[in-house]
Amino acid sequence: MTVTDTEVVLEAEGLTKHFPVRRGVRDLLSKDRKVVHAVDDIQLTLRRGRVTALVGESGSGKSTVARLLAQLYGRTSGDIRLHGDSVTVRGGRRFRAYCRRVQMIFQDPFASLNPTHTVRYHLTRALKIHGRAGTSAAELEENLRDLLLRVQLTPPERYLDKFPHELSGGQRQRVSIARALGADPEALLADEPVSMLDVSIRLGVLNLLRDLKERLNLAILYITHDIASARYFADETLVMYAGRMVEGGSSETVTQNPAHPYTRLLIESAPDPDRLDRVGDPREAPEDEAGGEPPSLIAPPSGCRFHPRCIHAMPKCSTELPPRFELSSNQWAACWLYEEAAR
Repeated sequence: MTVTDTEVVLEAEGLTKHFPVRRGVRDLLSKDRKVVHAVDDIQLTLRRGRVTALVGESGSGKSTVARLLAQLYGRTSGDIRLHGDSVTVRGGRRFRAYCRRVQMIFQDPFASLNPTHTVRYHLTRALKIHGRAGTSAAELEENLRDLLLRVQLTPPERYLDKFPHELSGGQRQRVSIARALGADPEALLADEPVSMLDVSIRLGVLNLLRDLKERLNLAILYITHDIASARYFADETLVMYAGRMVEGGSSETVTQNPAHPYTRLLIESAPDPDRLDRVGDPREAPEDEAGGEPPSLIAPPSGCRFHPRCIHAMPKCSTELPPRFELSSNQWAACWLYEEAAR
C-alpha cells in the first residue's frame, strides 16, 4: 500500500469509558451502580503526516481518550481501529505488537522515567523490547546515538550515561520522545507534552514534534488545554467538554471563528498581551462570558452538558443532546444554535 499524507492510521468510533464509583455504606443496598462518565461517544481520526489537537479544560476527558487509544484502559463501548482493523488488547504479545505502532508521550517526563536508571538504560530497553537493538554492541550503540540525534540531544555521548535528575525538564521530555521513537511507531499520543516545561522551552519541543512528524510521516494526537498552541501546532482541532466533543475542524477555522460557546470561552480565557492592562476591570468583561464550574461527571446534566454555564441555552438544550451540525467543509459544532443553519 502506498503511504500518503491522508492515510488513516488510528481511528475511534463511539469511544466510551465509564469508571465505576466505589460504593459507600449508604450505597450497599442500592441496585444502581454509580459511574463516572469520563468519555462518551468520541469520534476521531489520526492520519499520516498530520497533527490532531484535542483541547479542553482539566477534567474534560482528554487524557482518558489518549489512554484508551494506547490500550492502557479497557473501553466501556465503541471501537478502536488500526489501519481499519478493530483492535482490543489486554497485554502480552498482542499488546507489545500494538505498542510498536502506537506510542504514548506522558505529561510529566520526570515521573515517566525511572530515576534509578540512566538514559542509556531507558533507550536500550525500548530498542530491545521492540526488536530494534541490532545484532552487536556496536550496532546498539549506533542506534542509541541515532535516537538522541533525532531529538536534538547533541552530542549524544554527553547524555547517554546521565540520570533523569541530571537533565533539565526539556531534556527529559526529549529523552521520553526518543524512547517512544525506539519502537519506530506510526502514531504518537502526546498527552500535554509541554505543560510541565518552562514557557521558554515549550516552543522548542513543539518544533521538534513537528519536525519528527514531517520526517517520519507520523500521525500525532496532541492533547492540550492551551488552544493557542493547538492553532500553532495542529492541522485539526477537536474541542472536548465534560467527556464529550463539542466542536471540531481545521485549527485555523476553529480558533479564528469558534462556533460553540465553550470554544469561545476557551479562547477568551487564553492570555492576550493586548488585554493585560485591563485584567480585573469588570467593564472589560465580555458580555457573553459564561460562568460557573464544570459539572459532575457522576451525574452529568441531561441534554448538552454545557447548558448550565451557557448564556445562549434554550429549553431544548437541557433535554436533548445536540448532534453534530456541519457548518462548512472545515468545521462542525454540536450546538442547537446551528440547527436551523444546518437544514
